[in-house]
Parts: sequence; structure tokens; C-alpha cells
Amino acid sequence: MGNKYVYPLGVFDRMSLVEDAILDQKIPFTTIVIGVMALSVSWFVEDLWFLVWIPIVICGVPIVIGAIIGLFRDHDITADVLVAVALTASVIIGEYNAAAEISIIMQIGSFLEEATVNRANSSISKLIESNPNDACVISSDGSERMIPLQDVLKGDIVRIRPGETIPVDGVIVDGSSSIDCSLLTGESVPVDVSVGGRVSSGTTNMFGSIDVMVEYVGEGSTLARMTKMLEESGSNDTPVVRTADVWARYIVVIAFSVSILSYLITSDIYRSVTVLVVFCPCALILATPTAIMAAAGNMSSHGVLVKNASSIETMARADTILLDKTGTVTIGRMELDGFISMNDEFDSEQIGTLVSALESRSEHPIGLALSDSWTSSGIDVTDFTYIPGMGVSGTVDGRVVHAGNEKLMENAGITLTPDVVDVVSKERDNGYTLVLVSIDGSFTGYARLSDSIRSSSIRSISELKEMNIRTRIVTGDCESVSKRIAREVGSDEVSWGCLPEDKLRIVEELSEDRNVCMVGDGINDSLALRRSDVGIAIGGMGNNVSMEAADMVFMEDGISRLPGVIRLSRRTLKTIHVGIAFSILLNSTAMVLAVMGLMGPIAGALVHNIGSVLVIIGAAMLTLYDRW
Repeated sequence: MGNKYVYPLGVFDRMSLVEDAILDQKIPFTTIVIGVMALSVSWFVEDLWFLVWIPIVICGVPIVIGAIIGLFRDHDITADVLVAVALTASVIIGEYNAAAEISIIMQIGSFLEEATVNRANSSISKLIESNPNDACVISSDGSERMIPLQDVLKGDIVRIRPGETIPVDGVIVDGSSSIDCSLLTGESVPVDVSVGGRVSSGTTNMFGSIDVMVEYVGEGSTLARMTKMLEESGSNDTPVVRTADVWARYIVVIAFSVSILSYLITSDIYRSVTVLVVFCPCALILATPTAIMAAAGNMSSHGVLVKNASSIETMARADTILLDKTGTVTIGRMELDGFISMNDEFDSEQIGTLVSALESRSEHPIGLALSDSWTSSGIDVTDFTYIPGMGVSGTVDGRVVHAGNEKLMENAGITLTPDVVDVVSKERDNGYTLVLVSIDGSFTGYARLSDSIRSSSIRSISELKEMNIRTRIVTGDCESVSKRIAREVGSDEVSWGCLPEDKLRIVEELSEDRNVCMVGDGINDSLALRRSDVGIAIGGMGNNVSMEAADMVFMEDGISRLPGVIRLSRRTLKTIHVGIAFSILLNSTAMVLAVMGLMGPIAGALVHNIGSVLVIIGAAMLTLYDRW
């Protein structure tokens, strides 16, 4: 039945543990066993017939109390009211065995439903259980001490040994290791980390011991935020949930009406009682929340957090995906595509060696990309000079090297031929960033860099097209770069030079006749994320602003999870519709049989609970759905 009993504080201000346990059905198995044993004894030992009251009291009374509380406190005619009236009527007419059997069957149904729902929501339990209670803090004198996690402060140094779960978010200050992030991101491949790398709570240190300076702990940590989001995702109403609740109220009224009419026409109280039992809309009420909870649990196991339950339903109808470029479709940092020689005296390898050695002295992002992508260790660099807005120069292995833009070349007295200017222009039109290179006063070639496309982006956008979903890249980057990226990933459309308000405007325009999903990773995407039908934040472990604005959060970078989220959302909506249709059909058929006298109260209770359990099992199967 999926009973969730609430209590009016004025009546039950201080509920005892026993009352809490019975009303919340925290001891359903024990309740069921005792009830079945008592009922069995009453059947076989005639003198002990009064034992039939035990299952009525311990299994049936909680149902009646819950119905009364819902009726008088919330002024809501819940599904439990039907069963409560049926139980009461059975007792009044002296059908104690029927009342006991109905009570037990209903409790068995509740037990199976609760077990299934708990299985669907196991991801929350895994997160909570994974969080350690203590942390090893390194004191200023180098000594170690174990303290409760709630006593750890920002700035403390925490030591995590191999095999331990990381309790905080922070930066590694000593050591290196591989981190298992599967609980957060769903990614099974460990991530290598070293000094300067960031780690998040809830991940597991696999090999070396590492010391981490604490940035976030407790409620501000990644693990705590994930747990909170998962808990909230199960409590949000969705349009389908609200529609089902309205239908459930109508069904309750119809059930009472049919029950009364059945008695007036047939004068058979058993038929009236059976109508109340079989027409209880538990399956209808449970179809949506259990499916949403199961889908959210499935997504969380793949590194997708659902902050807003209605976003799953909305995502199933999405037909347009807007994608931020930098950090979402692309990696978000410059990477070297190669060195190109335009001088017979130097080949590309020689140019690369000299330039990367020179750039190893630079802290500019482009310089770091060049130096990190090429081996040039042991080469002597002198007279290094960084010229803002132009580039760098210096003496490398006895040769004078300049690396930068046209202004640097002009400043160094190096003339670019028309052929070189034409090549450089075409490369930039194709969306590449160029670093021009001269050696010993002669132009020798250039380095070509780009914001590399994530390997998952092309595949994911191709899958979206197969699902008849249009994609559009919206970025603040220049036209040439934006068009190249859109062309290479296969996006249907692209908008460049977009400020945050431009992205918002695009979302508003498209939302007039489309279901729009916005995917982004930065503060500049927050307005569009909040306004879109579904907003998805990328790389949630360090992105608080976009996380707050989004409906879903991808814990790993990139859009590789996007097609799977849409497939699962569509399957969830289909499961909900099938569950609702099945429950209405089952209730209607059972009601007709009850009115005709072909089904009694006990059989009605069995049919009712079988229907509810089947609906929940169908929803729980979403936890096993794997189209990622």
C-alpha cells in the first residue's frame, strides 16, 4: 500500500517508539510473522479463536489510525480510508477471519513495496554509508591524530592512506595516488592525482598515501551535497504525480459511491466491502514516485544527480539541446596540434624542441600548453623575456628564438611574406590559435593550438541526432572557432559571441515552441540553465554556481551521459504511463467482479496488493535499465 503515515502534533505530540514503529511500519516483517502465526493457531485450535484479534490489532489498526489521521489532519480522503472502512465493516458484521486476512495481506503488500522502494533508493544509502566518521589530521609538528570529522576545519591537513575513503574536498599538498571516483561519477577507471590535484569526498584512495589541505568539509563537501540532492529528488512533485493524485481522489469517491450502490441494490455487505478493498488506488499513487525514484537512483550510479524530480519527466520530452562549448563540448584548455615548418633549414621537430624549451619559462596558458606537450628537458635557456600582448623571446641552446603573434615578429624586425600571411589567415579561419616562430632572425613556422574536442562529444551528439533531437552550440568564442567545433562534432546549429544574456535570450526564444535543455559548466551559463526547461551542470565537483541553477548535475566532465539520461527519462515516462493504465484497468475489472459477487474481500485484498507490487516491480526495473 505504500503507507506514509503522518501525525497531527496536537493529538500525538509524543509518540512512543512502539507506536512510531507500528505506524511507520518499521517492523513489518515481525508484525506479519506474529499475525500469520496467531491467525493459523486460531484456525486449527477452536478454543483459541480469539487469537484472530492479534493480526487485526497489530496489522489492521495501524492502517485505520493512518486513515483517520489523514482524514482529520490533512482533510484528505486517502487510499487507506477505503481499506480502513472495509476492515471496520468486516469486524462489525462478525467476519473476523476476513478482517485478519485482509490486514495481513495489506501488510505483506506494504512490506514488499517498501523493500522494492528501498532497493530503488539504495544509492542514497551507499553515499551515507561511504562517508567516514573520523579523519587523520596532521598537526604542525608532523604528528597524526584521529578526530571526529565534524571537528575538521578548513585549512587542516588530512592524511588519507591507501584503501581509505576521502572524507573532505581539498587539494593534495603531498604524495600521489590513483583515486576511485566511481561512486560520484560512475567512471570505473581510476584518476591519477599528485601535488596540486583536487580530490573530493566520497572517492577512494587506492594506492599511495596523500596529504590533503581541506577546502570543504561537512555540509559543504561534494558527498554531502550529492546526498542532499538525492534526498530532495525523491520529494519533488511532478506533473504526472499531481495528475495521479487527482485521479486517486476521484477513484476514492467513485469507490465509496459504487460500494454504497452495490449494497443498496444487492443488500450484500460482502460485495460492498470487496469494492472498497479492490478499488483502493494504491498502484495508481505508487506508479509515478517509485519510477522517478528508481530512475534517479540509476542516474546517480552513473554520476548524474537529479535535483528536481520533474526534470526527468521534462527530459523525456526534450527536443532541443543547447550546449556550451568551452569545458562542455571541448576540454576547456589549449592543446598543441603540432608544429609546422615553413623553412627548409628547420624541421618541425627542431622547432618544437626549441619553442617548448623557451615556453617552459612562461606561465601563460598557451606557453604551458606548448611546454607540456613537447619534450625539451636539459636545454639551456637564457635572456628569457615575456612581452605582454605579443609573446616570448630568449636564447635557446645558443639560438635566438621568438614565439608569439605578428606584433612580436614585427617588433623583432621579421617580415612575413604574403604566402605566410595567407597560410596564417586560413589557419585562423579554421578556428586554430597560432604561435608564430622565428629562429635567429628568420621566420621558420608556427605552432598550431586548439581547444580540443572531448572524445565523447562527437559520439554523444551523433546519438542525440538518432533520437531526433536537435543540438545547438552556444558560446562566447569567436565565429571561426565556433564554426569549426560545431562542424567537427556535427552540431545542427551554432551561435557565437554569446554573452550570458544572449544565451538566456536564445533559451527564451526557443522555449516558446520547443522543450529546451541547456548544458553548461560555468557561471556564464547559470542564467540559461535556470530558465531552460531542463538545466544540466557539467563537472559538479567544483562548480557551485551552475549546480545551484541546474536541475541535473553531471559529476564528470563532458556530455557522455546525456544520451543515456534522455533514454532513461523516456523509459521512465513510459513506465509511469503503463503503470497508471495497468492500475486503472486492474481496479476497474476487480470492481466489476466484486459488484457481481465473483470476488470476495480476501481475494480482493490479494488482487489489490498483487497489482501494487507489480507496478512497483515494473518501476524498480528502471534501476537495472542500462543504455548508457
